[in-house]
Amino acid sequence: MAALFAQLDGMLFRCRVDEAWTLLSVSPGCRELTGYCAAELLQDRLCSLETLTHPEDRSVVRGTIMAALETGSRYRIEYRIIGRDGEEKWVLERGVGVTGEAGERILEAYLEDITDRVLAHLQLAETELRYRSIFENSVVGMFQTTESGRYLAANQALATLYRYPTPEDLISSLADISTGLYIDTRRRDEFKCMIQRDGRVIDFESEILCRDGRRIWISENAHAVFAADGSLSYYEGTVEDITERHRYQSVLQHQATHDPLTALPNRNLLEDRLGQAVLAGERQGGKVALAFVDLDNFKVINDSLGHAVGDQLLIEIAHRLRTALRGVDTVARYGGDEFVLIMGEQAVREDTVHLLERVLDAVQAPLMLEGHALRMSCSIGVSVYPDDATDLDGLLRIADVAMYHAKESGKGQYCFYTRDLNLAAQERFALETALRAAIEHNELAVVYQPKVDSLGRVQGFEALVRWNSAGQGLVTPDRFIPLAEETGQILAIGEQVLYAACRTAASWPLIEGRALSVAVNLSARQLKEPGLVALVADALSVSGLPPECLELEITESMIMGDVEHTIRVLRSIKALGVRIAVDDFGTGYSSLSYLQRLPIDTLKIDRSFVSGCDQGGAVMAIPHAIIFLGKSLDLHIVAEGVETAAERDILTLCGCNEFQGYYFSRPMQRAAVDEYLMAKTACFDKGVLPR
Repeated sequence: MAALFAQLDGMLFRCRVDEAWTLLSVSPGCRELTGYCAAELLQDRLCSLETLTHPEDRSVVRGTIMAALETGSRYRIEYRIIGRDGEEKWVLERGVGVTGEAGERILEAYLEDITDRVLAHLQLAETELRYRSIFENSVVGMFQTTESGRYLAANQALATLYRYPTPEDLISSLADISTGLYIDTRRRDEFKCMIQRDGRVIDFESEILCRDGRRIWISENAHAVFAADGSLSYYEGTVEDITERHRYQSVLQHQATHDPLTALPNRNLLEDRLGQAVLAGERQGGKVALAFVDLDNFKVINDSLGHAVGDQLLIEIAHRLRTALRGVDTVARYGGDEFVLIMGEQAVREDTVHLLERVLDAVQAPLMLEGHALRMSCSIGVSVYPDDATDLDGLLRIADVAMYHAKESGKGQYCFYTRDLNLAAQERFALETALRAAIEHNELAVVYQPKVDSLGRVQGFEALVRWNSAGQGLVTPDRFIPLAEETGQILAIGEQVLYAACRTAASWPLIEGRALSVAVNLSARQLKEPGLVALVADALSVSGLPPECLELEITESMIMGDVEHTIRVLRSIKALGVRIAVDDFGTGYSSLSYLQRLPIDTLKIDRSFVSGCDQGGAVMAIPHAIIFLGKSLDLHIVAEGVETAAERDILTLCGCNEFQGYYFSRPMQRAAVDEYLMAKTACFDKGVLPR
């Protein structure tokens, strides 16, 4: 018995029925349970059973035991003790009262640790309560259905979504959701096929018919639930109303493929149209001509007569180009005053020449805009598939070379590319060589443009790179950045800018107790580099800049390259504490589902959507949609290219958080930042709201 007594996991004891439950004997298991050895507990030398018992449980424990003693019955009670190390444990005590040799009342009991079981039970109960609360109170529709399409359970949110008074009405009214809910009944079959194949469906979008006849778009996430024997029990999942999102996505998708000013296809759609023309040409044995059209002297008209007249001119030219070409041809706006024409089914060069002459005549016809009589011309460069190149980039590059030759030859004419037109290629090589030297000799400078909130308070700066070449003068970023991206020099540029920006930002003073942030643009090449995350971490470490003060900006087009790789890289960067922003949002073709998956913090509205947004109407539709989308995803919204107070005010009303643009400040050298911050601080000290 002594050996068994010593090996008991719990604590076997005898004690007096007094205020302290004075211990008379106790098994060695007391040390594991309480932290005290038997010698320390006997006769309450260091600790008594009363002291071990949790203060909140003492009265209940004593009451239970005393009641059992009065009736002479056994007792069983669960309560908490506090061990020597302060750890709280749940125990089960089972015992009975006996009479001692001297006639006194004695308690014989066994105490065992049930902490794991109690906590598991409490956790299970809490989980069940939480699930029930979530199911009943969630604003998202939740359901369980049979495989055949009959509802087993639904919450109030789902009933409300489908316009039913209660979940019971929904369940009783829809005997078969395949035919009673889905407008396209095949969607239910697709749903079942996917869930049977994969065990789940994610973001399954369908158009459904509500009880009141309304049509809405929903997104379903569901999975199959199986019984212990492996048979299917039911499907369960969630339903979300995405009607507004679907509408906004349609707007954004149209914007992603069309120029907002002229409604012409943009580059995204241009590549698709080229592919269609190539396929048609191959079937019929013809070639495809691509023409790069640049309006002559457009900048002079735009600067002298104003942007409003310039925009009207572009709209009119777009109309004339569409009219001059055939229905099978494509007219796209490439950017600014540049257009691209795709002309398929070109059996001989004369076919293309005929169309080009019609284009020249259409552009040169007189026109009247805002009381101004204008006469325009254009220069056209032409490349031919497959003679000159076999992809869009190659055809555009070659046509661009030919276009510049046409412009240099007197404007108002077209020029087919020939191999003799190598001047542009030579200039490009010279620029590439000069850029490489500039990187090696640190000729590139980093300037900073402030980002401010609606009260004019500076929240941070965006770091921008500038190049003042010793041989070529000031080279604009739109000339050397694409070249650097293509040649890989962007990696060295990006590294220099990142380290410089982090060092500079680390030196900025606190403004009203706030640390200022710095935003740095990432290139597509950088995003593909395996050492990018380590590079960012090192830049932060070397500079001492807090990670939350650095924001890295990517563009939509970068997202759509390799989505899974992008998500992995951005999550790793995010893990450093760095913020992520999507720049020029609305100009690309990113999927909303990717936005939900990406670890981004900020959406930056492209300047093309900001310009003139204070006029309201259709011009404001896209910024408003982007702000609405960003807010629904709990993202920070920054508007780029703000040039007027009216633009700032209307964007503020829509919920935009920060602004950036010439209205507040042009990009400035590092030395000028301190003066700028001092001036801003002085304004606030005087009670003046700076712009």
